Amino acid sequence: MPGDPGLSLEEVASRIAAGQTNVADDTTSRSVGSILRENVFTFFNGILTVCFVAVLLLGDLGDGLFFGIVVANSLIGIVQELRAKASLERLALLAAPETAVRRAGDTVVLKPEQVVLGDLMLLRPGDQITADARLGEVADLLVDESMLTGESEPIAKSAGDPVLSGSFVVSGTAEARVTAVGADSYANTLTREIRKHSLVHSELRAATTRILVYLTWLLVPVIVVVLVGRVLTYAGGDLGDLAVVPVETWRQAGLDAVASVVGMIPEGLVLLTSLAFGVAVIQLGRQKVLVQELAAVEVLARVDVLCLDKTGTLTTGEIGFERLVVVDDAVPEGAVDTVLGLIAHDVAANQTALALRERYPEAAEGTGPSVAERLPFSSRRACSAITVVDQATGTEQTWLLGAPERLLASHPDALGTAQGIAALGRRTLALARAGGRAGDWADEPAGGPLEAGVRPAAIVVFHESVRPDARPTLDFFAEQDVRVIVLSGDNPVTVGRIAGELGLEHDAVDASALTADDELDRALRDSSIYGRVAPEQKRRVVHALQAEGRTVAMTGDGVNDAMAIKDADLGIAMGNATPATRAVSRIVLLEGRFDRLPTVLSYARRVIANVERVSNLFLAKTVYGIVLALVSAVLLWKFPFLPRQMTLVSSLAIGIPSFFLALAPNRRRYRPGVLKRVLAFSIPTGVIASAAVVAAFAVLQERVPLAEARSLTTISLFIVSLWVLCVLARPLTSWRLGLVLAVAVAFALAFVVPTARDFFQLELGDPLALMIALVAGAVGAAGVELWYRVARRRDLVFDRE
Repeated sequence: MPGDPGLSLEEVASRIAAGQTNVADDTTSRSVGSILRENVFTFFNGILTVCFVAVLLLGDLGDGLFFGIVVANSLIGIVQELRAKASLERLALLAAPETAVRRAGDTVVLKPEQVVLGDLMLLRPGDQITADARLGEVADLLVDESMLTGESEPIAKSAGDPVLSGSFVVSGTAEARVTAVGADSYANTLTREIRKHSLVHSELRAATTRILVYLTWLLVPVIVVVLVGRVLTYAGGDLGDLAVVPVETWRQAGLDAVASVVGMIPEGLVLLTSLAFGVAVIQLGRQKVLVQELAAVEVLARVDVLCLDKTGTLTTGEIGFERLVVVDDAVPEGAVDTVLGLIAHDVAANQTALALRERYPEAAEGTGPSVAERLPFSSRRACSAITVVDQATGTEQTWLLGAPERLLASHPDALGTAQGIAALGRRTLALARAGGRAGDWADEPAGGPLEAGVRPAAIVVFHESVRPDARPTLDFFAEQDVRVIVLSGDNPVTVGRIAGELGLEHDAVDASALTADDELDRALRDSSIYGRVAPEQKRRVVHALQAEGRTVAMTGDGVNDAMAIKDADLGIAMGNATPATRAVSRIVLLEGRFDRLPTVLSYARRVIANVERVSNLFLAKTVYGIVLALVSAVLLWKFPFLPRQMTLVSSLAIGIPSFFLALAPNRRRYRPGVLKRVLAFSIPTGVIASAAVVAAFAVLQERVPLAEARSLTTISLFIVSLWVLCVLARPLTSWRLGLVLAVAVAFALAFVVPTARDFFQLELGDPLALMIALVAGAVGAAGVELWYRVARRRDLVFDRE
């Protein structure tokens, strides 16, 4: 392909007309439509919207204020996820590559989508390859395919070899003819399936939805009973009078029924759940942790298996110098250090040479030996060369730095030393003295040993830099009984060594040898460290663990990780991940800080434990709301409270305390079975509260006027509700005790302050009636305490922090 002018302008135009361009779905995040649908069209929003429409048809807008909960709940999720979308798209824009191609003899730089089938790409160091191609003219080309395969070692490429979109040029140059574009390229075939979006599974969201389903089953008969009861009450209890009930009475009865239904739905619970998630998301955002979906905060609290990619997650992806092993004592003292310093500070130093700079500083100009000639590293000859001149004597010495199997082939002892070090997972290079000048070694053939005049001097040992935060983070997850599995495309020996440094003691398994499906499943029972793992195998590991009932989190940064990240219960992408990988993840560590995961876990635990706590408050209120509505309808009672009196109790004993409890610190470990525990506590306590109210109201409405009976019954309900709060707030630390006392004082002030007393229509007169109300409330509180103690012994309710 030398001198190839590339496609003519006419050929480019014809390919564009034929649709043979590199345009593909490069969506970096969820669509706006998807975000809107998943936050607006929820089961909870549907129920309250139907009630709101009924209110609009039967009454005025003032009765539909509850719909503000729907709006607020949807907005919290929409705003947060749109912010996450904008952040991801900014990251993608910053990382957008460009491609140099030759057309009609001229070199032009294009955006990836402007490349067409058959274009002649010009590859240079640092370029990202944006379309699949076949190499023509090649000069010492090394390609990094880690984003596609997980293999961290650069791969040498020769003329005729294929190169894949999504890989990077490490060194060398080449011309490459584009063979596949757009959706047909390798990277896009990997990402096509992962772009199908699915919601993360949230136990809290599932529990809330199931509760609403249960309520929906109850709502239809309850509405019928309440509606008929209200009409009968207005008609004086005579079924024969129903035919002459005025339309206005039916309208009022319908409004009462809708109001009862709205009171039975724990709308505050859904809002507080979203609020708790939203606050956690904001706090995590300040620590450069991007949460793409609110419920993802919760999922990490349930994770019991964490699957990790090595490169970019446990390691920085950078090479670090470890030590020097001298194998020839005859080498002049200091000569090796001088040569390595000259190699490290070459202006064209590659990544390996740069790793030497910290250990071997640059000599001051004009002092010590100088460089007479350099030969850059070539993957073909697997070594670089440098000729050093001694300024004092004028003598020259040529040094070679490269692969031990090339430079030490005729020196078995030195080669054995290098291979022994490599077996420990280290990267080794041999430094050897040679005859002639550096340029004399340029034409050495590929493969085979370099024997003539090569004398070993030292072995330079490198290691892959482990993230300093990796060990304490893994130790933290070990303490939390979270199993850690390392899935890497790298050499198993290297993976095992890195894992050993981090305290993961399992032997590394070569996943490429696990060809049968059941072999990988069996291996998972015995080992947690895997090398040479293909993208499909990572996905299969996730599925196998999920089939065992495990909750799996998967971290990574390359396209090769993306399918597993998407299918995992919680996908976590590093900040430098490919756009496709970030798009399907639930959490993005923007700074690539692996040590942020314990912080995410602490917020997740706070959310799931606190939401479980406040769920009991709201659902207890829902239970006694249903019972009281049915009892009142069946017995043809006036409702025991005015709506504003119910609001007073709900606000002080449930709404306000729930806000503080939902956002309070909580380190309790996750335990499955949230719905079962919530129902086991809220249903009995709701029944106890309604029984106390019914008993108090049955007696009081016979002794005192209706207005006073309602006021006194409100006291009974508040006492029981306050004790439910006391139980759920335990342990009663100073601030929690202060919260309970504060709401009790606020309730007392509602009876004392004239303005509040008049607004809530609270009346007190008969001391004996007040005593009856207090006794009913106290008995109800005792019943709540008794059930709490019984349920704790049977492990039916939440445990304390």
